[in-house]
Amino acid sequence: MQVRWIPGEGYWANAYLCGEVLVDAGVTPMQVEAYASEISTIVLTHCHYDHIAHAHHIAYMCDAEVFIHEADEPALTYGRAETTLSLMFGERSPAVPLTGTLEDGDTIGGLKVIHTPGHTPGSICLWDPEGENLISGDTVFADGGVGRTDFPGGSQEELVRSLDRLAAYDVQGLWPGHGMPAKENGFRHIEAARRMIGYY
Repeated sequence: MQVRWIPGEGYWANAYLCGEVLVDAGVTPMQVEAYASEISTIVLTHCHYDHIAHAHHIAYMCDAEVFIHEADEPALTYGRAETTLSLMFGERSPAVPLTGTLEDGDTIGGLKVIHTPGHTPGSICLWDPEGENLISGDTVFADGGVGRTDFPGGSQEELVRSLDRLAAYDVQGLWPGHGMPAKENGFRHIEAARRMIGYY
């Protein structure tokens, strides 16, 4: 499956288009507008504001359904600013029109949901087995870095277990929530993250 990168600017998260699925919605609707007719589903990798800020507007523009892992759903349903981190951006938690929730092992738009808690309780990665692509949200980045665990709901112990789980996949393309993607040998970045987190 082809993964198309829509770069996030500054603190805003990257978005990715995979078939009819848009992953994350921190980018502006203008950045997504050219793909609007192709998008039927939005999957949020976790509940932080920089990944969800424009979900409402993009969903309306694309007439798309919106999904998040069930463990992060309460943060959006109840508008918990301390969990979505919206106050860090000087904003209130946005109204996100959730269609439903996801669980580990679900498949959506040809992508397998891998529950990878640690950054948030409901953080997920999306696995494209055909192309060996992993869209990793803020679980792991393409420089061997990992998502912070000092925010509400974060857990370094769970993040370590999540990285161990990802190491079992033969990841070639690694498409993270922030920064540049790695289009080959993504598994090396995951292994680097496992080694680095052991120092903390």
